[in-house]
Order: sequence, then C-alpha cells, then structure tokens
Amino acid sequence: MALFNKLKRVTKRTVNKAGGEAFIQSPEMQLASILLTSFAQDQFYRSGKQTFDELIALLEKVDPLFAAKAAIYARNEFGMRSITHVLAGELAKHVSGKDWAKDFYREIVRRPDDMLEIMAYFYGKGNTKLPNAMKKGFAASFDKFDSYQLAKYRGEQKSVKLVDAVNLIHPSPTNRNAEALSKLIKGELKSTDTWESKLTKAGQQAASVSEKDALKAEAWKELLTTNRLGYFALLRNLRNIAEQAPQLVDLACQQLTDEHQIKKSLVMPFRYLTAVDAIKGANISTDKVSRKIETALHNALEISLSNVPAFDGSTLVVLDDSGSMTHKSNRQINRTPIQIAAIFAAVLYKSNDADLMRFSSSASYLTPYFGDSAISIADLLVRSARAGGTNFHDIFKKANKAYDRIIILSDMQGWMGGHSPKSAFEDYKRRTNASPFVYSFDLQGYGSLQFPENQVFCLSGFSEKVFDIMALLEQDRNALVNSINKTGFSLKR
Repeated sequence: MALFNKLKRVTKRTVNKAGGEAFIQSPEMQLASILLTSFAQDQFYRSGKQTFDELIALLEKVDPLFAAKAAIYARNEFGMRSITHVLAGELAKHVSGKDWAKDFYREIVRRPDDMLEIMAYFYGKGNTKLPNAMKKGFAASFDKFDSYQLAKYRGEQKSVKLVDAVNLIHPSPTNRNAEALSKLIKGELKSTDTWESKLTKAGQQAASVSEKDALKAEAWKELLTTNRLGYFALLRNLRNIAEQAPQLVDLACQQLTDEHQIKKSLVMPFRYLTAVDAIKGANISTDKVSRKIETALHNALEISLSNVPAFDGSTLVVLDDSGSMTHKSNRQINRTPIQIAAIFAAVLYKSNDADLMRFSSSASYLTPYFGDSAISIADLLVRSARAGGTNFHDIFKKANKAYDRIIILSDMQGWMGGHSPKSAFEDYKRRTNASPFVYSFDLQGYGSLQFPENQVFCLSGFSEKVFDIMALLEQDRNALVNSINKTGFSLKR
C-alpha cells in the first residue's frame, strides 16, 4: 500500500518546518509523502489547510499522470481516502483533454461514496459543473457495484447524495445494478442488509432497554455466524460486541485471528492499538472477557509478522521519540506519530531480530524482551518516550557496529545543531567500514529530508508492501519507479 520513489542525489539545502537544515525532495516525492501520510487533519507543524495548499501547489510541478497514478495507488493500496478525494478534485483542471482522464476517475472510485466525496469537494471549491472526464469516469465506475453496495452508500443525509450523482452522470444500467439504479431514482432503494442497518433496525424495534440489548445481541450473532462483518468492522466493533453480546466473544476472537483475513485486509497496524485502547475503556462484564479479547488482538498482530520479509544481514531500527512525535497530530485517528511508528518499530525488531534505538535530544540503544508481543513492545516505547529535541547526529555517533540497513521512523523535523547529520553519517561509515541502506520513513509527509545519499531512500506510509519494496530496493534500484508504473493504472499519455 505504498507509493515511493528513489531519492535522487540532492544538493539544494532548505530549512525544515522545525527550523533545521534539510534537503529538498523532488516534487514527486513530496506529493507521495503527503498522499500516503495525511488524513486531511492538523499536524504538529502544519494545519490541514496547509496540507491542501501544499498538495495543490505540487500539482503545478508534477506530471498529471504521475499524480493520477499516485492517487490511485494511495487509494487502492493504502486505503487513503480523504486526501485522494482532494487530489482527484484538484486534478480536474490539470487533466482536461487527456485521453486517460476518464479512466483515472473510474479507477479512483473504490466505493460509491468516493464519487460523492470528490463531487462535494469539487463543488465546495466554487465549481458548478463537473468536467466530462469526471462524469464519464464516474458513470463507468458504477459497473463495479451491486445493489448491496449502492444501497449501503446512498448518502441520504449528505449534501451530495448517490441519487444526485446518478441523475447527473446517467450511468448505463447493467445486469448487476439495473434494478438498484431504478429503485434509487424512485427513492425505493433501502439499505436493509448491511451490518449498520441490522443494528439500527434492532435499536428501533426495541420497546425497552432489555429488549434493545437482546435484539442487538441477536444482530451481532447473525453478522458473525454468516461472516458478513468485514475485518475492519470487526476490529472497530470489538468493544460493542463485548458489551452487547459477550457470549459471542469467542467467535469474534476466532475471526480476529484468522490468518487469511489479516493478510487480505487493508487495516493499518496501528488500528490494533486503537482496538486495545477501546477494550481497556469498555464496560465489559468480566476481566476474563477483556483479557481474552486483548490476547486475540496481540495474537492478530503477531500473525501479521509473517507478512514481513526477513532481510539478510544486520538491521538497526531507530524510533524518533521527540516532542513533535508525541503530539496528537490527527484527530480523526486519535493517534500520535509515535504510536503509529512504535508498532512498526516493534514489528521490525521482532521479525528481523534487529537492534533497536530511540532518539530525541540524544540517542540510545534499547533491548525490550524479545518474547513480548509486538503490541507490548510498542506500548513500552510509547510510554517511555522522552519528548525532547530531534538530534539525528547522535544516531550515527551512538551506532556501534556496521549495519546493512538502518531504518529511521521519524517526522524528519531535525533541528538540533542547525545542520543535517550528513557529516555524522560519513564518520559512522568510516569508523565501522559500513555502507548501509538507509530507509527514512517520513511519518508526517512534511516533505524535507535530513541528508542526501546514494543509498538513502525516503519512504512514506506503512503496510506489508512497504517491507516488500524495501527488500526489492536492495536488489533493484529501479524497483520503486517500477512499482509506481505497475499500479493498475497503466495508461499511456
């Protein structure tokens, strides 16, 4: 679920958002960083509006086809929604006359409500007429959806409803959706077979609190036993299931730890921590039930370790625990950057038997108990965060052996010493006779780099595919570019 590009040798210096020396990324990499790390909310050094402004400015500097591919990759592989809706809306004025434009608007739609969000953003910018490419692409995208999906995403309470889109773009009915489109236009299409509608109906039919509880428990039973609750919905509703249908916890835990579902799902790893937090704050009948669910969550993340490739040689994982990393930068996901990064630090630590280091004002090695679960290790890293300055220099001063690769999880806002750690990195290589690959994860997508090197790669966002691409990079320097060109949007100019 990642869009990356190899970091070219960069010599132009700039100042990052924290006031420290940095190096300018290519516009393509800046665009990728924003797309794969932004949930369209305020961040520590940048507001949501600033994010949009930077994205819009970058569209003037990159090839529109690259931007289109980046948006589709972020949406389909990373599950990024709001920020790709913004880009799709802004791309409209850049793709006029392009023979691939309608195909872009078809491919960017993964769910029916993607169309509605893009249209709402487009209209919100003062536009009154949809471009033909958008209309044609959206019309073609209806072929993807059946009556169940169209009913689920009707958007009845939204400013732009699905029926509005149908009346405007006139999609051609197919055997799959003709009846649903007809009912939608007539106002007869109802969402009666989704997990949300089942629970809503249970609540509406109840005459008392006890009856409501019983009906909701029955609804959860039907959803779980028929396997109609998707993996993300299951993860998000563990608390509700535990409170409303504790007798189903065993079944829920069984599905939660299903290896096939874990690999198939686009759920980001930090969601496991969110679920753990929700369970800790739930009104669960017994501690035994609570412990059972928390154990399943830990086990689910442990199963996901099989998705991570085992790299050859030695690896150092470095976690930034400075002040900007501990700020709750995103109200939508209610997670701090360090909470997201700590999961991946723990996953890499365990899956690759790596060394682990943290840094803020200074750097130091850590040795968590290897037998602990990844969630437990991540929790330890978050709780012990020092929230100091951001001293990249000390990473390379404290590194005490020759590593084959160094993975830095940070928002890249170094400022201590005022200059980049390039010289410290060169000293480290001479002292240890090392020539490591350095993977610099820009957690916030701010766009600047700490130092330019031939084997330094800037990566944005997280998923199992991130690790796959890291493995490819060490064999093929063009792997990142190739991954962009194989996004499933393989259209010619």
